[in-house]
Amino acid sequence: MRFVIITGISGAGKSQTVKCMEELGFYCVDNLPPVLIPKFAEICIASQGNIDKAALVVDIRGREMFSEVNDILSQLNFDYEVLFLEASDSTIIKRYKETRRMHPLSPDGKIIDGINKERILLSKLRERADNIIDTSKLTNSQLKDELVNIFVDGNKHSGLIIEVTSFGFKYGIPADADLVFDVRFLPNPFYIDELKNLTGLDSDVQNYVCRWEQTNIFLDKVHEMLEFLIPFYAEEGKTQLVIAIGCTGGMHRSVTMTEKLFTTLKDNGHRVIKNHRDIYKDGLK
Repeated sequence: MRFVIITGISGAGKSQTVKCMEELGFYCVDNLPPVLIPKFAEICIASQGNIDKAALVVDIRGREMFSEVNDILSQLNFDYEVLFLEASDSTIIKRYKETRRMHPLSPDGKIIDGINKERILLSKLRERADNIIDTSKLTNSQLKDELVNIFVDGNKHSGLIIEVTSFGFKYGIPADADLVFDVRFLPNPFYIDELKNLTGLDSDVQNYVCRWEQTNIFLDKVHEMLEFLIPFYAEEGKTQLVIAIGCTGGMHRSVTMTEKLFTTLKDNGHRVIKNHRDIYKDGLK
């Protein structure tokens, strides 16, 4: 039997995860008191195969009972997995404000105070995690892809999700960028009449940008550097790496480089998503 314990930061997507796990054939229980975990597992095992995949959510909604979770997990005599969901502070705050909900650990105070308390309470449980997913940049569809990768395809999630994003320098550098690359040194399709009103998503623009030797040298060197850095970022516990590639307007060169780098990283087995922040800000669609 596959037995998964889902936990993590409030607002990080546990409810959506439960929905996805049910679609993947898991029998799911939300907000189970930790003291009942052994009993629930006993019932599943006694089902004689009727329940061969089970997932339950335990988190700080359990209040005082949640404090027992680490001791209880240490006493379990069967195999289980811990899936930990987290997101950046700014993402959690935004989600709470959008839903007008109160954080369970700060009903009368600042959301950030509750988040900080929760991270401390969950720190030991996070250390137990077999898989960590940072949902800060994930859509519901992308979250499901991550879950399929882990629980259907059988791949272990390192916890590091790479986002490659294009942007235009005239609109500012993305605030959450970890690594920034300036590709304004490449020939600009904007000055080619038949390419001006296209974007880096169009093959004609990509062919133009990639025809230059410096383009391919740049891609090779960036990829080589990233393959060196990524294992160290993952080892130190980083869950999100934002790579920002900028050109003047964020329409042509940066979009092309983002598409190429995204494909290369994905083909090499990395968990990667892409975003084109400024591609249509000049009025193109």
